[in-house]
Amino acid sequence: MTTVTSLASHSPATGELLARYTVDDAEAVDAAVRRARAAADWWAGLGFTGRKGHLLHWKHVLVRELDGIAELMHQETGKPVDDARLELVLSVDHLDWAAKHASKELGSRRVPSGLLGFNLSASVSYLPLGVVGVIGPWNYPAFTPMGSIAYALAAGNTVVFKPSEFATGVGLRFVETFAEAVGGQPVLQAVTGFGDTGAALCRSDVDKIGFTGSTATGKRVMAACAESLTPVLIEAGGKDAAIVAADADLDLAADAITFGAMGNAGQTCVGIERAYVVDAVFDAFVERVAAIAGRVRVGAEPEAHLGPITMPGQIPVIRRHIEDAIARGGRAVVGGPESVRPPFVHPVVIVDVPEDSEAVTEETFGPTLIINRVRTLDEAVDRANSSRYGLGSAVFAGRRTAIAVADRLHTGMTSINGVQSFATVPSLPFGGTRESGFGRIHGADGLREFARPKAITRPRFRSPANLLSFARTARDMQIPLRLTRFLHKKG
Repeated sequence: MTTVTSLASHSPATGELLARYTVDDAEAVDAAVRRARAAADWWAGLGFTGRKGHLLHWKHVLVRELDGIAELMHQETGKPVDDARLELVLSVDHLDWAAKHASKELGSRRVPSGLLGFNLSASVSYLPLGVVGVIGPWNYPAFTPMGSIAYALAAGNTVVFKPSEFATGVGLRFVETFAEAVGGQPVLQAVTGFGDTGAALCRSDVDKIGFTGSTATGKRVMAACAESLTPVLIEAGGKDAAIVAADADLDLAADAITFGAMGNAGQTCVGIERAYVVDAVFDAFVERVAAIAGRVRVGAEPEAHLGPITMPGQIPVIRRHIEDAIARGGRAVVGGPESVRPPFVHPVVIVDVPEDSEAVTEETFGPTLIINRVRTLDEAVDRANSSRYGLGSAVFAGRRTAIAVADRLHTGMTSINGVQSFATVPSLPFGGTRESGFGRIHGADGLREFARPKAITRPRFRSPANLLSFARTARDMQIPLRLTRFLHKKG
């Protein structure tokens, strides 16, 4: 068996060799974690104010380098440069929010002390875990890991980051720009390589792992972390559905859902892969989507809307789902199997696809959209909820109807009259249910995901009842008993 010692990065559009990187083994990973552990006390000791200053400095460096990093992302992933720029804009916004809100969300706060603790002052604070390992994806190599990295750093942890082998350069640029802002302390480091490097990070002496990737890989991450009871945050796959009601703005819905399905060549965990449209507006909606999808430009040229499929192994999956949907009775209104032209996949829209087909049940991760007709919104909700995934969703309807439907969807996030908008709001938690994972990045929940709650009590005055002592008397017990019977008696 040959040992791979270097990682070759190629353009997914042209096959051109972009760079070679080191493949870090378990020993190298453990060394990085030890360095992070040594820096953890210094970073945590800076407090919220000190860390905020460094993180905002990093933000300024990222803004200065934004165009260069976007070009590198374009080369590594194939996504259009403006899509890469937008991703970096979102990353910067989340970094800014985490840096500025960590003190408010994680700082010590007083809480009620209750009946038995009436003489106590009670408080809770959120302390750093120590060292956090982050395993990032290739489809959004800046925005997605920033949701863990920025929030973990703001909470006072050091971070060891394993970027995807398909976007190693972007990950290293993150670390380089952070080092420029912070100096020589190894607060944010990168380890590079393939799956074995990520597995080594899971088995290293980290205090938590933040993982984004496929559900299958997420299960392997959990298994590796279980060996040492290392807690994990899992943001895994999705099969997001959009629901279109009879009173929806069809032009808005068609434009948003087509982009939600096909933006970034469909390589989006919260991309729209299924649309359930009530019968009254079904034909008009499909006509609008077909017109928009038919105008989408695909290729490597600067004016293209969609670039190549970044991971070659996904192309057979996309082709299989398209062929299965049509073989099962689906009707292609845009594209078809011929739309798969490696390394590119052109837009595909298929209607009337059986609910048990692979194209409906499995994550496709390509620029495809299944549109199925429903009689009622209740039926749409039932079909949307039938998935084993539960990441994001979208509803297009009038305000009251949309809110009522959104509350019934078994997903972590829902956009009303838009797609993926929840990801743009730094204060909102991001994450899923079922096989889409658990835990949250972003917002106050994301900050607390990378902290440990610490409860503290102290006496304000001496209690008249000596309850927590072997010297407790019958008279001492009368006080809480009388209070309980008085305060909690049936009205």
